[in-house]
This record gives sequence, C-alpha cells and structure tokens, in this order.
Amino acid sequence: MTNQKVIGKKLRMLRGSKPRKEVAKCVKISVSALSMYENGERMPRDEIKVALAEYYNANVGELFFEN
Repeated sequence: MTNQKVIGKKLRMLRGSKPRKEVAKCVKISVSALSMYENGERMPRDEIKVALAEYYNANVGELFFEN
C-alpha cells in the first residue's frame, strides 16, 4: 500500500461516521479535497496537515509520516 493510501485510511478511520462536509467545513477545505486525501489521491499541503491533525486531536508526525 502506498504512503498516500495509508494516510487516507487513517483519515477515514479518524473521521468515523462524521460527514465529510462537516470535517471539510471545520478544516476550511472543500469536500472534494478531503475526499481525495481520504482516497489517497492527493497529499494535503503542510498547513492542511496541521489543521487536520488539530481537528482530530492527533500528532502530525503520527498521522502523516509514520506507518
């Protein structure tokens, strides 16, 4: 599994049953961008990595740089 796919899986797991629209609004990104991150199609910019980690109360390193 590619690194982006692993990150996408982590993001989907953290989101759980919350709607993508809710998470995207809180993090100030589009729903389509969140979808691409969760599907491993794109890697978020650094400021979005920080925003997602803060939203999920997670560590940026663990979320985006460790398998």
